[in-house]
Amino acid sequence: MKAVTWHGPQDMRYEEVPDARIEEPTDVLVRITSTGLCGSDLHLYGPLSPFMTAGDIVGHEPMGVVEEVGSAVSSLAVGDRVVVPFNVSCQDCWSCRQGLNSQCETTQNRDQGTGASLFGYSQLYGSVPGGQAELLRVPFGDTLPVKVPHGPSDDRFLFLSDVLPTAWQGVEYAGVGEGDSLVILGAGPIGAMAARIAQHRGVRTIVVDPEQDRRDRVAARGIEVLSSEPRDDLGDLVRDMTGGRGPDAVLDAVGMESHDTPTAGLAQKAAGLLPDALAQPLMKKAGVDRLGALTSAIDLVRRGGTISISGVYGGAADPLPMVTLFDKQLQLRMGQANVRSWTDEILPLLEQDDDPLGTDEFATHHLPLSEAPEAYRAFRDKAPGMVKVVFQP
Repeated sequence: MKAVTWHGPQDMRYEEVPDARIEEPTDVLVRITSTGLCGSDLHLYGPLSPFMTAGDIVGHEPMGVVEEVGSAVSSLAVGDRVVVPFNVSCQDCWSCRQGLNSQCETTQNRDQGTGASLFGYSQLYGSVPGGQAELLRVPFGDTLPVKVPHGPSDDRFLFLSDVLPTAWQGVEYAGVGEGDSLVILGAGPIGAMAARIAQHRGVRTIVVDPEQDRRDRVAARGIEVLSSEPRDDLGDLVRDMTGGRGPDAVLDAVGMESHDTPTAGLAQKAAGLLPDALAQPLMKKAGVDRLGALTSAIDLVRRGGTISISGVYGGAADPLPMVTLFDKQLQLRMGQANVRSWTDEILPLLEQDDDPLGTDEFATHHLPLSEAPEAYRAFRDKAPGMVKVVFQP
């Protein structure tokens, strides 16, 4: 089969690899029909390179059609259409029963000190072959894949694999409802979808992003936008827009990809150039992030408000303004999305004819999987209009 594989920093390749196959009676084999390119994949492209091995199959946003089922699988049949959540989670352990699929105790990577395994996401999270491929082996076939109806285009359901549950959890963790105010930092896929979800719930939503094309895309749905180009008055402007005190919550949908704090950016790149034996412990014990988005969130949110972090951070030794966090009496909620715990709640929205979250038109680019290496480069460089890429094998 063909797949997208990692071969070094900024070196993705489309190549022939051994076919995925059933390995356990509880597995299903899925022929991929669509698979997304995620902002988190860029972490593998650069900062997390020390945890990658040449030939690793990447990608964690797949859907397709069941091609084969293991002997113990009873809820799926060949020909069923499924979306595959990015957490490899059993739905049966204590953590999964609490809705914490990203902490699944069956696939937890205790040797790495990390949570549940993820498809296509480095040895930190299990070295599980990913979904930017023609075929994908999916464990826990009876409980992990999300069965969806045939008929609508893949785009209607594909984003159940990551974007929708991640954005949904971000809004849930923000704790906002009708009449509340929410500032979202970042208008990439997660920020843009979170804005749609918040708008659907009647939340006053303001999205902040430096890129004009991304702001325009959000504004086209009637959502307020602001530029985050370097400016000293962003906090004052947001407070003026929210009754003088700031929004009830801020959702950080940027994470370590922030353009601020260039020193941290250089440190990430330097670590990536070290031999893995040196770089891995450095990233785990002394890694630093670009904290521009998080420090903005702390400044913007009202006193007693909530900061919800969906953007991925990887630093282990980052300084935080604890005095301000304590003085403003802020709440912070964060973590990998617990995908399978949200999918049943989201799916009915996707089955509505009017497509209230606009999933049918959410992708900005549809490309053959063979063009993935160039797409990674263009996405990293924020090519104009490139917000969400979907590959078709």
